[in-house]
Amino acid sequence: MDPRLLIPSSQSVCVLVFYFVYLAVAGEILPGKVIRGVVLSDGSQLRYRCNGLFALSLLVAILGISAKLGVLSPLVVADRGLELLSATFIFCVLVTLVLYITGRSSSDKSSSLKPHVSGYLVHDWWFGIQLNPQFIGIDLKFFFVRAGMMGWLLINLSILAKCVQDGSLSQSMILYQIFCALYILDYFVHEEYMTSTWDIIAERLGFMLVFGDLLWIPFTFSIQAWMVAFAQQSRTNCSWYMVFRGANKQKHIFKKNPKTPIWGKPPVVVGGKLLASGYWGIARHCNYLGDLMLALSFSLPCGISSPVPYFYPIYLLILLIWRERRDEERCAEKYKEIWPKYLRLVPYRILPYVY
Repeated sequence: MDPRLLIPSSQSVCVLVFYFVYLAVAGEILPGKVIRGVVLSDGSQLRYRCNGLFALSLLVAILGISAKLGVLSPLVVADRGLELLSATFIFCVLVTLVLYITGRSSSDKSSSLKPHVSGYLVHDWWFGIQLNPQFIGIDLKFFFVRAGMMGWLLINLSILAKCVQDGSLSQSMILYQIFCALYILDYFVHEEYMTSTWDIIAERLGFMLVFGDLLWIPFTFSIQAWMVAFAQQSRTNCSWYMVFRGANKQKHIFKKNPKTPIWGKPPVVVGGKLLASGYWGIARHCNYLGDLMLALSFSLPCGISSPVPYFYPIYLLILLIWRERRDEERCAEKYKEIWPKYLRLVPYRILPYVY
């Protein structure tokens, strides 16, 4: 590969700038349901405007009309993928350096902005210093994950347009595009559930999250789009989707109203805090199981001739096991004496009877 392909051009930089500016403006002005986040340790609650589906639909419409009028090529992402990848990486480094500097100099005492400094530069830059830093009133953590999920779809659509133009569109590509589009659209339909996830409520915003949201999600999760060969996996996708979405929905509803019935029955709650009903009575991280199997089903259409399409599910497996271990340590410290009772009631971590 020619390393010069990784050098960002002015066009790729303009594409990236337009994308971020659009998301910032659309996120603030487009109508959407305003959600209160979880209660933080100081009693505060952040507000999130969940208009991602509207913003994504409008953006796709704008890009589609621009392509029809010849203003913008629908292949710009597919043709300049490496340039956009390197430009995004540079952006991630610069943004997290700014977050590190501003976080170190902050004297804010709120839960969202209170600096957590270990004294080790690399550790603080990687994991972040502040929980929910903002820029001109925009919650950066919520903004970046939205940008990554939309970016994944836009990359896929650009690759789809390239296949159509080249006359190489296959049934497998169509199936893969449908699976991914449904997954991404579902995320934005239920965007409010994101506000009660580990990333939002527990992880500080550093290079790990920024890189993961802006580069890792869109650029590595779309690997299969380049390599799809054939597929017959639609039924499997639907089953694991129900596990993934159902588990996250149950957790979100429980956090809002702990008395809401789960699967038609009163919820089993340990110590008044830990849900042990529904999917959360099957495994302590049943949502991870659904996510992992969905990732695998995205890769199966590529066959087994190459391990490259399986990079996404393998990476996700490693990430989620690492996250699950960290979450367990955090919960053991947080819930103290009720944690062992919860472990006895729900003994499996992710996969029942296996792990």
